Amino acid sequence: MRIMGLDLGSKTVGVAISDPLLITAQGIEIIRRKEENKLRQTLARIEALIVEYEVDRIVLGLPKNMNDTLGERAQLSLAFKEKLERRTGLPVVMWDERLTTVAADKAMMEAGIRRENRKDYVDMIAACLILQGYLDSRETSS
Repeated sequence: MRIMGLDLGSKTVGVAISDPLLITAQGIEIIRRKEENKLRQTLARIEALIVEYEVDRIVLGLPKNMNDTLGERAQLSLAFKEKLERRTGLPVVMWDERLTTVAADKAMMEAGIRRENRKDYVDMIAACLILQGYLDSRETSS
């Protein structure tokens, strides 16, 4: 049993997977999207990863506004959640992802990754932060 973390962007989807003990999150892939409204290939790749890693739950980032309201990006994430649940049959948990992209960018800066290369990894690292936050919350609520 593993949990998949996803960070949905307009051009990419960052993917992270938990270890089998549900303790840590590791980034595994960035799915490049050709068009924001075309999701068939993105969903097919997510399904393939679900099978490969034996995933039984998905955590999807919910990009709330800083004032806790839901804007356009959050609405797109909620619509993506419904598509994921319909297509995979797995439960999808929404996770507040405010500031994960900022934290991912800061982590890369501290690691010495050049600015022009950061955009290549930010969504995958954000997916790790989303999933790790969810995994950590499960420990404290148990």
